[in-house]
Amino acid sequence: MDVRDAAPGGTRSRNRRGQGERLREEIIDAALRLLDELADDEALSLRAVAREIGIAATSVYIHFADRDSLVLAAMRRCHDDLVRAADEADAAHDDPVAKLRARVLVMGTWSHAHPGLYKVLHESTLSRRADTTFRLEIGERATAAVQRCMDAGLAPAGDAATVSLDLRAAVHGAVSMRVNLPDQPWPPLEHQIDRFLAKLVGVTVPAS
Repeated sequence: MDVRDAAPGGTRSRNRRGQGERLREEIIDAALRLLDELADDEALSLRAVAREIGIAATSVYIHFADRDSLVLAAMRRCHDDLVRAADEADAAHDDPVAKLRARVLVMGTWSHAHPGLYKVLHESTLSRRADTTFRLEIGERATAAVQRCMDAGLAPAGDAATVSLDLRAAVHGAVSMRVNLPDQPWPPLEHQIDRFLAKLVGVTVPAS
């Protein structure tokens, strides 16, 4: 779709055929930047997103009917990127324990590095108004990683889904406390994750 928009200090060039999807991705990119700063999807406006990339607000409405639909798309992108990063970290190891640790560490450090997006992903009321079942995928992959440890005899046999949920809840709790109480003398997050792995999953984490 061809769109010509006024931009600060100039004019945004007309999109060539097939570039409508590129603009949509730019809009999501801008929303993610603003959400990470705002840490509250209710504070996001489509006009602010339009200003961020120098387009008219009407161009945002071509791709997203309202703020909820844009925030949902941003949450989906955020989740997919996080899943991809965790998969890549997992794939870099052969040992099931190392694979699980790498996966959980990515989830923890990403959330710590992006506190605003973390709050939107986990505290937005949008989760009660829209279908966010896509977020189950990251939990399912973590459960599979725990199950591999159990199958290899590296963790006590048990309900992998329950163990995975306990582990993710502990990591999210640790991250949430850091986000909301940043001035506290927190220990390194990776050390805390290693203790969670030992206590909740029952694996032996090699000393780093």
